Amino acid sequence: QVQLVESGGGLVQAGGSLRLSCAASGSILSIVDMGWYRQAPGKQRELVASMTSGHSTNYADSVQGRLTISRHNAENAVYLQMNKLQPEDTAVYYCNASLYASVGAWEDYWGQGTQVTVSS
Repeated sequence: QVQLVESGGGLVQAGGSLRLSCAASGSILSIVDMGWYRQAPGKQRELVASMTSGHSTNYADSVQGRLTISRHNAENAVYLQMNKLQPEDTAVYYCNASLYASVGAWEDYWGQGTQVTVSS
């Protein structure tokens, strides 16, 4: 059984930094891509950043230049370095992984979420 666990969320002031971590564990053959999504109160969950196993990245326009995604493939982990945080970044951040848990098609897995709150 595959599990994704996030950590690193917290409360920071505007302009501050946080580093989110996500580690995938369980029966994993390979991970195709990993990423971060966020969901603010009353809003739809949105993509923040993603990275393939080949290190190709995709960022939301609102975070590009401030947030940086990285991966440590050997440990099935993904990180999100968040700098110059803004109140608009306040949300629950979810780790996502597209992976092969067995031979066959890949499946999406989600972490439980970690709260990021940015005060003005």
